[in-house]
This record gives sequence, C-alpha cells and structure tokens, in this order.
Amino acid sequence: MKKSKRATPPRRPGPATVPPPSFPVVGVGASAGGLEAVTQLLRNLPGDARMALVLVQHLDPAQPSALVSLLSRITKLSVTEAGNGMRVQRGHVYVIPPNKVLGISKGTLRLLSRETAKEPHAPVNFFFRALAEDQQDRAVGVILSGTGDDGSLGLEAIKAADGITFAQTEKSAKHTGMPASASGSADFILPSEEIATELLRIASHPRSLQTRMATAELAQSDGTEFKDIYALLRVHAGIDFSNYKPNTLSRRISRRMVLLKMDSLARYVARLRESPGELDALFQDILISVTGFFSDSKVFEPLKKKIFPRILRHKSSDEAVRVWVPGCSTGEEVYSLAMALAEFMDKAGKKCPIQLFGTDVNEAVLNRARNAIYPDSIKADISPGRLRRFFTSTDGGWRTFGSQKRNR
Repeated sequence: MKKSKRATPPRRPGPATVPPPSFPVVGVGASAGGLEAVTQLLRNLPGDARMALVLVQHLDPAQPSALVSLLSRITKLSVTEAGNGMRVQRGHVYVIPPNKVLGISKGTLRLLSRETAKEPHAPVNFFFRALAEDQQDRAVGVILSGTGDDGSLGLEAIKAADGITFAQTEKSAKHTGMPASASGSADFILPSEEIATELLRIASHPRSLQTRMATAELAQSDGTEFKDIYALLRVHAGIDFSNYKPNTLSRRISRRMVLLKMDSLARYVARLRESPGELDALFQDILISVTGFFSDSKVFEPLKKKIFPRILRHKSSDEAVRVWVPGCSTGEEVYSLAMALAEFMDKAGKKCPIQLFGTDVNEAVLNRARNAIYPDSIKADISPGRLRRFFTSTDGGWRTFGSQKRNR
C-alpha cells in the first residue's frame, strides 16, 4: 500500500532581527548640581541631533521626578521618561524614573528594581556597563556634576569597549566628586556646553562610532601603515604588537582617529611619527581592559574545590603560598584571589603566609595596583563581610592589602 505524503505545515517566520542603532547612544550620569549641567548640555544640542541620550540622574526614590517636564522646556529634543522595552531613537532624551535602575539590551531600555540590580548606590555605573556591553564602539559616556564616585567604573568599561568618554571640568561643576573620580578615564574634560559641541562633532565624523566599518577598511590596506605602527610602538614602548589581534588594534586606531578629528590612516601614522604623546595614548588604549573584584565568579568555584586544596595539601604553616597574576591591570584580580584563598584557608583550618605577585606591561595601571585604593562603588562587587575584613575605609574609597603590606 502506498504511503500518503504528510502535509508539511508552513514554516512560521522567526522573530525579526533588530539591527543595532546606527547612531551614538550617550549615557549621561549626574547627581547633586546635575540639573544645571544637564540643562547647559541640552540647550546646546539641536532637535535633529544624530544621537540618543539617556540621563541617569540620582533621584530621591520616594519622590516623583519633575525632570521630564523641566527638561522639555529647555531643549528641542524629545524628552520622555524611560520605560521598560522602549527602543532608543535618535533625537530623543530618556530620563531614568525614580527608584529604578536602568539597563540596555540590543538598543532597548530595561528597567529593574534597585533590589534586583543589586547596585542600589551606583545606577550610573550599572547603566554605563550595560551600555558598553550592548553598544560597544557606539557607546558614549558623560559624567556631570555630582558627589561620590558613581560612574567612574562605568566610564572605564565604555572606554574599554572602544566608546568615547567625557567628564565635566571641576571648575564648571557645582559638585566635583563624580567628575573628578571619572577624569582618569575621560577622553575629554570640558564644561557641559562644550561637551555638547564635541558630541555633535563625533556624531557627524565619517569614522565616528563606526569602527566595524573602519576595521574592514583598514584591513583592506596593504599593511604598510600597520607595520609602521608596530615599529613605532616597539621603539616607543619596547613591546612587539605584530601578533596582537588585528581587529582590536584596528578599533583602537579608529578610536584615536575620531578623537583627533582625522579620517586618513596615513595622516595618523604621520602624527604618530611626530608625537610621542600620541604614541603613548595609542599604547594605553591598546592595553585598556575591564577588570573588577570577582568579575568572573565561575572561576572561583573550581579554585576552591580543586586548585586550593592541591596547593595547600603539603604546605607547612611557615611556608608561603604565592599567587602570581600576569596582566594584573589595576590589581582587582590579584586581591580577589588573595581574599578567596584566605577564606578557603579559614574553612580548611590552614595557616600560611600569602605572597601576592602581579605583573603588567603598563606601568600606569601597576601604580594603581600598588596603591591598592579603590572607589566606594566597589561595594557593588564586594560583600559587607569582605569589606570589613580585607579593606580599610579611606577618603572617598577603600584601601586593601597592597599598600598595607599585610599578610595572613
């Protein structure tokens, strides 16, 4: 008997792939004194500005916000309160609502409760980190007037993702805490009205925030410029980058060209020949990385279950356990390993000295690791128990092992 053919049901179309925004998404962080700075920024942006802005202002969680109403009166941009699932559009300003933490995924805003986000005191860092991960080279971070240091870690993340970063000048800010703490990661330190001017330039630059396209363009060159750049960096810093990831190098070069208002690779190579300062800036940019305390939490479980027991099995109480982290950056990974090891030793009933070694080719980050002083916002990554045990409160931040030369 001949089998009848089964009818094949028509295929349902899958969900449409939403392309990422083709314009800069600008995160603006502010706290005390921020309304005046935001006002000056928005007044200097036209209604057809080729960017979206997301304002993360520290707000009283128990009070309604009048920011949307106030800002709508002073700008031609469309101002609205950020809503969950709202897709960012250019020419729009999105304002964080009270008692919420804001994220972004695939160009769409995500609202979370402060408890869910586990970062009740760092909404700027939270959004900037999400923005860096989601938008990468299209991310822009701006830190305006405010107390504390919220935003400094997020600004580092944006810069590491090939985005561009700003901080308001301390002289023009009513409160200097936030812009001062972010200044080390800022590409530009300007009054807020001049930040607006620079944002407009960046948004209209032919290479601006389009490093994916620029990478392809650079890859099509005959390689002469890259060889020249490798040679210049080798002479300047003593490091051979010829085996470095070419895509990463291309993105970092494109970022520097945007900052310098250049659209020719040959011109940029000429600038490197003339300027040791620009060589150093490119060197620092190539080595940018994002780090943090216990940043890769999955690593610590196998350490506790397999590696630490093996290391301590034959250790006597006067024999040191040595921890070495190559490429240690600003030191958070070194100190995270030391904390985890000290906690494991407590549970195992072991007592051994701990010696920490961290190495890095970048002397600037090594100095920060040696000082071992970190901003108050690390409380988002460090439990209260660890803060009490391993850190000492200092002016506007926390000091850990390194500068105290403290062994277990």
